[in-house]
Amino acid sequence: MLSNHFGDKDFWRVTLRLGFPIAVQNMLTSSFAIIDTLMVSRLGSVALSSVGMAGQWSWFMSIIGFGICSGMSVFASQYWGIRNHRAMRRVLGIALLCITALAAVFFFPAFLSPDRVIGIFNSDPRVVASGSSYMRIACFSYPAVVLTIILSGFLRNIEKVRVPMYVSMVTTVLNAFFNYGLIFGRFGLPEMGVEGAATATCISSWSGPVLLLLISLFQKNELVRSPHDIVSFRPKHLLEFAKRALPVVFNETLWSLGIVILNAVYSNIGYEYYAAVTIVKTFSDLSFAFFVGLCNACIIMVGKNVGSGRIDRAVTDAGRFSLLVPLVAVFVGGLMIVFRSQLVSIFNLGNNISDVSLHTALMITLFVGCELPVKMISYVQVVGIFRSGGDTFFAMLCDIGSLWLLAIPATLLAAKGLRLPFIAVFIIAYLAEDIPKSIFCVIRHRSLRWLRPVTKEGLRGKEEYFSR
Repeated sequence: MLSNHFGDKDFWRVTLRLGFPIAVQNMLTSSFAIIDTLMVSRLGSVALSSVGMAGQWSWFMSIIGFGICSGMSVFASQYWGIRNHRAMRRVLGIALLCITALAAVFFFPAFLSPDRVIGIFNSDPRVVASGSSYMRIACFSYPAVVLTIILSGFLRNIEKVRVPMYVSMVTTVLNAFFNYGLIFGRFGLPEMGVEGAATATCISSWSGPVLLLLISLFQKNELVRSPHDIVSFRPKHLLEFAKRALPVVFNETLWSLGIVILNAVYSNIGYEYYAAVTIVKTFSDLSFAFFVGLCNACIIMVGKNVGSGRIDRAVTDAGRFSLLVPLVAVFVGGLMIVFRSQLVSIFNLGNNISDVSLHTALMITLFVGCELPVKMISYVQVVGIFRSGGDTFFAMLCDIGSLWLLAIPATLLAAKGLRLPFIAVFIIAYLAEDIPKSIFCVIRHRSLRWLRPVTKEGLRGKEEYFSR
């Protein structure tokens, strides 16, 4: 059975060609948080926890931006399959309009009232003061962050996967340099503490879209070719985009809002526990880069085949990714478990992290490593297969239903009603979301009802496939 799924050399060649650069790019992007966390951790648990809470606001924005990007990819990957370049650029223009509004919505509260934003997560005056000073500066990076998401996503859709990877290499080096220099006063730069970390984030974040555009101008690729196409969309195009993309955006918005609520529950149990969550999230996000790479390869390959009418190939590749991603998760989760002590200890180089935070981080890592394969079953279906196939509405129902109807009520009951220990609350939150969602996703995948092309070629190929 495995040889039938994984014996195709062309599948591996294309998967590695597309997935490896995307995985590397996401590892480098995740290193932004690692560098911030590692250096800020030397300032103590209060600083670490406050920066982690401030980061939740920008993370919330990024996830919605990812939703807009995923909505764009539903069209772009299928249009790329039939080489409809003008339609691709038109969709890019709509996505750029959406992320401009998104950046504004998140920038103004963070700039004008950062203490209220931080207060969502924790009421400790020390945490609020530290987080506010970080957020008031870091909010200037928000437009750059979402712009990078959209531009990188578009380049991946046209299989220019190396460009975002190279740009991420440069921005990561800049982030590390300015973080070290501005937090601790090195390289002749002022010592600014958490405000230095925020300034470094702004500088490195804005280098991303600037470099993506400069490289694209040099290559003369689809991102910058015929720029008038980007603003050529009409109301009917907006409605078509909204029909497919809004479920994805709504999905990501409600899902990320749910995660923010869960993090608020964690942080209100105690800032030391949330410091532990910040530590584990930092290196688990790095490991998650492998799955982002695989799922983006899945989006490109499955979406391209659906759009061009090669439904046989789309179904076959979807089945392969459905097995491959959880199998990789078994390996990655095992590494997290084996090396959990070493991973956690990295964040205590300055011996400023409390024993409670360190012990909690070890326990969380053990659980996350064990649970990772279950989480990846639904992740590859929702993000990689259903969305590229055009089945955005079911993906939304599955994602937000399991979180809002099961995980959040169960977590609030465990934390507020039963007052269980933090570790128990954390475990309940994960299992209540991931187990039901994975079951529903597997059933949907097997039904093939996720095949919903947006092109004439795709619709014709689907009809031929089911008429056999």
